[in-house]
Amino acid sequence: MANTTTNPKGENRPVTDKAKDVASQVVDKAKDAASTVGGMVSSATSTVGHTADNLASSAGSGMKSLGETIGQHTPREGMLGTASQAVANTLKSGGKYLEQEGLSGMMDDATELIRRNPIPAVLIGIGIGFLIGRTLGS
Repeated sequence: MANTTTNPKGENRPVTDKAKDVASQVVDKAKDAASTVGGMVSSATSTVGHTADNLASSAGSGMKSLGETIGQHTPREGMLGTASQAVANTLKSGGKYLEQEGLSGMMDDATELIRRNPIPAVLIGIGIGFLIGRTLGS
């Protein structure tokens, strides 16, 4: 005679059916938990991304302000004036870019640049890896 169990309605069912039901419930609970955790991770990632973009925008604003200050308080003529104005203009344009695009915009631009120029990107990556290896190996 097979092992049976009595359910709340008083019906006899094989133990294997009961085990299948319990296993199905456990799987459903695990799926629900995984979905909840996935949603929480997605939300946290989004929050971190927005915070990074805000910080990058603030840094861009600071760079732009520094470029304007350098441009106003340094000579405009001669070799020193040319160099200082070039630094000021570079800081202003870099700050403006960072302020407008943020970190996510920079990553999108870098991804597009790598996509358009894959071989130089790989060579640059190898070069940077070599330099880091030499620095850490010393």
